[in-house]
Amino acid sequence: MYEPIRAKSVVHRVGGNPTADYPHRSRGEALDIQLAGHLAALLAVTDELGLAEDAAGIAAQVARLRGAQPARAPRQDPAGDVAALHQRAHDLAARALLVAASRADTTAAILAAERMDAHAAALRSLDLAGAH
Repeated sequence: MYEPIRAKSVVHRVGGNPTADYPHRSRGEALDIQLAGHLAALLAVTDELGLAEDAAGIAAQVARLRGAQPARAPRQDPAGDVAALHQRAHDLAARALLVAASRADTTAAILAAERMDAHAAALRSLDLAGAH
């Protein structure tokens, strides 16, 4: 079955203090970084869909979390399948919602939930339009 380790670790750190070798982040900081990443990805898809007003709200949240304005691509017509873009945006908003809930970030959670609802509604309308 399981046998406990009896020998000391063979990994040795120079300087003796293993925590001083690299910077540490708190769980809250790590969740903020993760949330900013999900929102930045959502922003990219939102920009690609041409939803400028919605993108502005997402950009504000990314700026709040990162402390700087996010890089933005110039507006262009959606390059791919619009339904696939809405599905990707919905999935990214869901990920952001999970992280925002873990972080107890109400503002980001509300934004993510609203974006999920908007993209779900867009997908439903695309399905109805394609069914005719």
